[in-house]
Amino acid sequence: MTADAAGRSGGGVRERKKRRTRMALIDAALELFVRDGYEETTIDEIVAAIPVSQRTFFRYFASKEDVVLSQVSERYRAVEEALAERPAAERPFTALFEALRTVLQTVAAGDEADVARFRRIRQVIETTPALLSAELIAYAASEGALVAEIARREGVDTARDLRPRLVVALFTAATRVGFEECSRREIWDPGTIAARVDETVALVDATVHDWI
Repeated sequence: MTADAAGRSGGGVRERKKRRTRMALIDAALELFVRDGYEETTIDEIVAAIPVSQRTFFRYFASKEDVVLSQVSERYRAVEEALAERPAAERPFTALFEALRTVLQTVAAGDEADVARFRRIRQVIETTPALLSAELIAYAASEGALVAEIARREGVDTARDLRPRLVVALFTAATRVGFEECSRREIWDPGTIAARVDETVALVDATVHDWI
């Protein structure tokens, strides 16, 4: 093996180790959040569960909140990417919901660890007011990317045309209602949530047709 190949191999091993450590911290934190409560769990307890040092924790996350929201942000980026891949002829509202459904179904079809992680994240967020508020703030940042993509798809200028913002706002509201309904029924499974997304789409279409 050449020195260059050895360096690349060593770099790959380091990256895999870093990813394993990061995911171990996420899983330990989520387990404690669900079991003991988000507010009650300390960073000391999270690192003790691995075990690693606090210094290692802060190498990956800025705070307890960041443990959860980092995963939420990854899901939002996945939705943005899925939206960019939707057929150009698809209606904007439909494209948004199909992008979300694609991401949820991908999680549902993933390995058991990914599904369990998703369930715990939704359970922790939906039962923690501080995290619900933080999630809304995080989503506001993602909304801009969705608006820009809808505008690009439709060939309009968001400075003059409000429709991309209105469509994304309607999508956001409908998604929130769907997730809140799942929370009320204590549904955390991504596959079931994806099915609820389908029901929400049908309900939105019916409501707009009958009430507006």
